[in-house]
Amino acid sequence: MKIIDINDPGFDEKFKEILNRGKMDIENVEGIVRNIIKEVKNEGNKALFRHIAKFDKWEPQTNKELEIDKSLMKKAYENLDEGLKKALHLAYDRIKAYHEKQLPKSWLDFEENGTILGQKVTPVERAGVYVPGGKAFYPSSLLMNVIPAIVAGVEEVIVTTPVIENKPNELLLAALYLCGCPKTFKIGGASAIAALAYGTETIPKVDVITGPGNIFVATAKKLVYGEVNIDMIAGPSEIGIIADENAKPNYLAIDLLSQAEHDEMASSILITDSKEIADMCVIKVYEYLENLERKEIAKKSIENRGAIIVTNDLNEAIELMNMIAPEHLEIITANPFELLPEIKNAGAIFLGENTPEPIGDYIAGPNHTLPTGGTARFYSPLNVEVFMKKSSIISFSKKAIEDMGEECAILAHTEGLSAHEKSVLERIRH
Repeated sequence: MKIIDINDPGFDEKFKEILNRGKMDIENVEGIVRNIIKEVKNEGNKALFRHIAKFDKWEPQTNKELEIDKSLMKKAYENLDEGLKKALHLAYDRIKAYHEKQLPKSWLDFEENGTILGQKVTPVERAGVYVPGGKAFYPSSLLMNVIPAIVAGVEEVIVTTPVIENKPNELLLAALYLCGCPKTFKIGGASAIAALAYGTETIPKVDVITGPGNIFVATAKKLVYGEVNIDMIAGPSEIGIIADENAKPNYLAIDLLSQAEHDEMASSILITDSKEIADMCVIKVYEYLENLERKEIAKKSIENRGAIIVTNDLNEAIELMNMIAPEHLEIITANPFELLPEIKNAGAIFLGENTPEPIGDYIAGPNHTLPTGGTARFYSPLNVEVFMKKSSIISFSKKAIEDMGEECAILAHTEGLSAHEKSVLERIRH
């Protein structure tokens, strides 16, 4: 794992590589994804059958086979280990409680002349949630995407997930039961995104699609945006850590690896004002690596996409981290809350040495579907408002239009829109 000093002559070029980490190779797969979307849009389930046989190693014979039987969800939940069941319920309850605090409200404002202005907040009617299931299974992603939709009041939630060899994961089935058994279809990748965006004979068309996925899923979401809303275009997972001389190197090392084990393309970046901490952290990283189940994945990630940057002080560390705009940001310093006001760009912020990033992945409550690749500069975490829409409310009394109508007509006249102008003047003069 490389250590980069901010005072090194080649620092700017090396740092630019970190800033460019979010450049997903979408161009290379866009043609393939466009064809997949076109096939699903034109052929519906027939295309899905073909794609499942090709990518998921089983061949559905009927439309009914595409949907996971709800009785399987119930059985998996009932057979779940009690400790695991308790953990799932804790996560569910905390995620739900957190997102309930995000609910926006409709409102009306009444002016003295009879003008009424306001905003009406309405949930979308149908939401699609994508849950990855190729290399691993992520029940936590199911909870993080379905619960905000439920809290928002979405009438129908549709879940899609790849099921290799037609063998659904038992823990995912149990989590589906806990979430109320939403309609769940055994289809993954770009095919699933296309099916949700355009609908097929079996899978209903939705209004918004959320959930993480590989580059094919991310590209498909980008291409169907506009036909439906999406949460974000997310890339490989990443963590940024700001640490001072008080940080424990073993904490820093294992937290960096907690992201590296996700994916060879994951990014793990530590910025510290202590050269001693940087050196000790590298030693600990390689000590922990030896015993990780996903050692090879983590090793490739940490060596090719990981970095430790040594700065002159914490102000420089904050400045660089704001430029990186990480998905997850840990602040492990003597007084982490003192740094919080200076953080401008981060998907989720973890304060203090007892708040490792995995706490946010599972049971803290805030959503773990977060912006990656520097997009935290303008994207927010998945939240209930993604599943809602806002309508403006306007009502003018006779007095209100008489008070303001002339000014409105002048503006319309200036823009050359005579019907607009006369629409207002008719009401003032008659």
